[in-house]
Amino acid sequence: DHNAASVATARERGLTAYTADEFTASADAVLGGFDSLLVAHVLEHLDLDTQRDLLATYLPYVREGGRVILITPQEAGFRTDATHVRFVDAAVCDLALREHGWHVVSKQSFPFPRPVGRVFAYNEFVVVGERDPDA
Repeated sequence: DHNAASVATARERGLTAYTADEFTASADAVLGGFDSLLVAHVLEHLDLDTQRDLLATYLPYVREGGRVILITPQEAGFRTDATHVRFVDAAVCDLALREHGWHVVSKQSFPFPRPVGRVFAYNEFVVVGERDPDA
């Protein structure tokens, strides 16, 4: 996590947690060492170049056959936070994954059908990707 206070709270609760700088220097930073990567409510806070850098940094830590889950807010949720800089829908998530040698295995609107996201702030895009075998 980028937030050291969040990392400290997680550690106080007995969880393993790192800041970004700590993770890459840790024994847990093993390429292909994780079954999945969850990127929830992050991409909409990043410009395109930073989004690409983030994914390029962390996707290699997911094992072959592993999955990445991208969760972003739909329109109403996007409007609720002034720190959101870029609207990231399922199509943008799909493109982001393909740029890094992954493909989408599922896309859904959660918890309600897609049109609800225009008025309900808690509707989300949930996109799940897998690494392409030739990547």
